[in-house]
Order: sequence, then structure tokens, then C-alpha cells
Amino acid sequence: MNNIILIKNAELLAPHSIGKKDVVLAGNTIAAIGEDFNLAGSNLPVTVIDGSGCYLTPGFVDSLVHFIGGGGEGGFATRTPEMQLTDATLGGVTTAIGVLGTDATTRTLTNLLAKAHALETEGISTYCHTGSYEIPCRTLTGNITDDLILIDKFIGVGEIAISDHRSSQPTTDEIRKVAAAARVGGILSGKSGVVSVHMGAGERILQPIYQAVAGTELKLKQFYPTHMNRNRRVFEAGLEFATKGGVIDFTTSTTDFDLKHGEVAAAAALAEALAFGIKAMQLTLSSDGNASLPIYNDEGELLGLQVGSVQSLYQAAREAVLTHKVALADAICSITAAPAAVLGLKQKGRLAPQLDADLVLLRRDDLAIDSVIAKGKLLVQQGKALVKGTFER
Repeated sequence: MNNIILIKNAELLAPHSIGKKDVVLAGNTIAAIGEDFNLAGSNLPVTVIDGSGCYLTPGFVDSLVHFIGGGGEGGFATRTPEMQLTDATLGGVTTAIGVLGTDATTRTLTNLLAKAHALETEGISTYCHTGSYEIPCRTLTGNITDDLILIDKFIGVGEIAISDHRSSQPTTDEIRKVAAAARVGGILSGKSGVVSVHMGAGERILQPIYQAVAGTELKLKQFYPTHMNRNRRVFEAGLEFATKGGVIDFTTSTTDFDLKHGEVAAAAALAEALAFGIKAMQLTLSSDGNASLPIYNDEGELLGLQVGSVQSLYQAAREAVLTHKVALADAICSITAAPAAVLGLKQKGRLAPQLDADLVLLRRDDLAIDSVIAKGKLLVQQGKALVKGTFER
């Protein structure tokens, strides 16, 4: 059993502010939140962490990570590397959702699941989506519903690509069938059955989703479109989607080229969406970590390629606060409670008794990450990794 951890004197953002509290962690669970706890008389070993001068937040939830790398748009030599444990933990990420990307041939769901289990063993919580860019979806059991019911780590489908030159150009009926299968699989397994949607820069933008929902019992909120800050047109379409009740996701990994050619920086997108009147729980950030970030010209020709970073998730949230004056609670919500809710992860994204012991201490003076606790274990302290992945030096 892990030691009991007592965190004292920190200001809690749960993600809303609940003031200065003490927090007791027992094993991998938040045991109690209150004031002036004293465990000196306990017969169990207790680790006391002084949170003075810090905010204490839920561990960050990254809803889109390429655990085993992705891409390869420039050929075999451009397949991006796998994620390592500290890629997540040094960025405060304690829960991550793995997906395949453009390449579902040399990157497979079996690889993805194996890597998810590896990262879980090393210290963080992991989940995955079945499927990939194309429809019909790649699955392990032969269909989406069975994958969601029978494979614990599968919580949704995606990322399905639409309005993108790399998509399989799915028909309305194909998208409907994916959503319907995910819905049934989610209901029967107690999971969200969310459909993660990769949004390209094509002219149709979100029309394929609207057409899939029209005339059916499907709901917009089952679709979770990401990369909604890809350009100004996509961003504004995302605002409209959110006004209709949907949740939209902004990607934090980017390139200077993309920003100079119309991408809305995730921090700025979050600030503008909140100012537009979209509720904080309808706005999320994700890193697209370890994805390839290809740079294309107007003819679809590859000009260059960079790699996404999981640590960009909190960097963007912090930038939203420091540069764009977003309320800290709203910025934290976008990487904790909001993604946890849309993904159906009821134990994640909030601070409350009986929830998972995933927490981050942020220094009040500069909002830098001080300490990270995942599943009740201290993985990062004073900004340095205490625990590294199996093959990390």
C-alpha cells in the first residue's frame, strides 16, 4: 500500500476555488478534504507535503495523445516516436487517451493497447479509442460495439477524420453507423461511447456531423470534434457547434508555420470562446501529443513535419491565464473537469473525496508545475521527475 499523503495549506481549485484546505490521500483515492488535519498519531506512514504558496488542482486529462506515435506523411522515416512517461508527468498529465492517426497499417490497435498498459504500469491512467481516421473503422473484435463492451480500456471511437484530404471521405450513413455502434457499446459497457472527430480544413467543416444527426435520434454531444482552432473558419464553426450544445476541443501542439497561416492559438481560442459566451464545460484543450504535425501547401504537398508535445497542454492553459486573462479556474477546467465529463471518466478531473488521487501543485507566483501525484504516488516534485519510464534515462 502507498503511504498516506497529507497535503496542507494549498488553495484548492476543484476546478472551481474552494479555498485553502488540507487533503488526505490514501492509496489511489482522495480520502478526505477539510481543515487542519493532523495525522501525527496515525500508525501508518504519512508523507506530509506543504502546499503553502501553491494551488492544488486535479491531475490534467489529455483527451488526445498518440501513445505509439503517428503520421508518417513524409514516408517511413517520418513516423513519429512513442510517448514516454515523463512526457506526460512533467506536464501535469495524469490521465491520457490514446488514439491511432492517419496510419492504421503500421500503427495498430494492439500496439496502442500494449503501450497504454505500459504507461499505466509506469504510473498514469490510460484509456484508448478504437478505430482511426478511416471508416469502416479498424477494430479488434470485428465491430465497434464489441470493442467497447469487451475491452476495458476502449472508451470511444476515433479520431474519425472529416473535411480533410487524408480522410476516407465517409458518407453520412457511414458516420451514422459509427455513432450508433458507439452509442450502443457505450450504453452496455457504462462508457461514454464518444466519437472523437478529427477536423480538417475542408470546406464542409462540421456539415458531415450535422447531416449525420439530422433525422435521427443521434445527439450532437456524442461527437467530440478536435482541432477546432485549425483556422478562423473552423474556429467560428466550432463556436456555432457549441451554441447548439456540443463540446469542442482546441489542439495545443502547433507550429510557427501554422500560426502564421491562420491557426488560432489554443490559448487565444479558449479566451475568445469564453468571451463569446460558451460555457467552460463545453471547451477542452488536448495536446495531440506525439502526432506528426505536417505542413502542407494549398496543393496538399508536404512541406515539412514536426512532432506534437503532451507538455503543450498545460503550457497553453497557463498562457490563456497569463496572456489572455482567462480565469484560472476556467483554464484548469478545460484540462480537467471538462474533458473528463465528455469522456465519461467520473473518477477524474475533480477534487472530492472518493475520487482518484490525481493532483497537481502549481506555484502561485508563476503558475509553474511544482508537484504531480498520479494514483496516489508522487511522480514529480519541485519540477523534477521522481519516477521515469522503463526506458527513460
